[in-house]
Amino acid sequence: MLWDALPEGLYLGGAPFNVACHLHALGEEVAMVSRVGEDRLGREALRRLKARGMTTALVQVDADLETGFVKVALDDSGGAEYVIVQPVAWDALTLTGALSERASEAAALVFGTLAQRRERTRRTVRALCDMRDDTVKVLDVNLRPPYGQRSVIEASLDLADVAKLNEQELFKISGWLDLSGDLRGTVAALARRFGCRAVCVTRGAEGSALWRDGEWTRRGSYSVSVQDTVGAGDAFLAALLAGLLDGQASDVVLARANRLGAYVASRAGGTPAYDIGRWSDIPQLALDTPEPAEAAR
Repeated sequence: MLWDALPEGLYLGGAPFNVACHLHALGEEVAMVSRVGEDRLGREALRRLKARGMTTALVQVDADLETGFVKVALDDSGGAEYVIVQPVAWDALTLTGALSERASEAAALVFGTLAQRRERTRRTVRALCDMRDDTVKVLDVNLRPPYGQRSVIEASLDLADVAKLNEQELFKISGWLDLSGDLRGTVAALARRFGCRAVCVTRGAEGSALWRDGEWTRRGSYSVSVQDTVGAGDAFLAALLAGLLDGQASDVVLARANRLGAYVASRAGGTPAYDIGRWSDIPQLALDTPEPAEAAR
């Protein structure tokens, strides 16, 4: 959980926080796990988490390290570049009794690669993944230079039941592993290599693709005017996970994930407000018909 400093102001974010907020908005019971500093930004982060109706019980407070902070620069197309301050409080996430107890009861555990840039948090994440075999471990790959060590990525994929990454990240990882072929073949090979039940690739304006239990599904994107891309992939992941846990068909899962990701890209910040009572009511989202889903075994 950290603060994104965008040109227009400060936004509370961080990929896991964004995913948690969107899962909460989608009606899932969520507990955010992080560590903030004993400082003004940390206190404000906790206040805002409470204001969203989410528990702060698993957010630790560090007496020495500051709350996470990221400087975000946007290009003309809304794409983001990040300068991630270190070390900060989330680099020192510690395994506690309360955290272990909650993880042992969880239906799913969402974790990323960026949070594992330092050994202390890395050990905690791996311990949480080992708490319960039938918890769905969901990996959100975030290759943010200079944090993207191959050893961390491969170890995280080994832990994952479900992996979400973008096309550029897929190409980089497939190069490391010498995986060749078209998109479908590369994703299937990655899933087999690490024993993942599902691998999802986001493709920007090209939509997304999902390999799930041997079935391949692609879905086109929605047309929106992009304000910034911060958090769009996190919203996508939240909708993807909610659909998978609910047992929805892959084409429905991707359509909803694409829709929510597109909406977030059309707004400022990673967690804009919306009413998810009906998916068609997400405001100001262009209703261009996406390309039909493609599914094959």
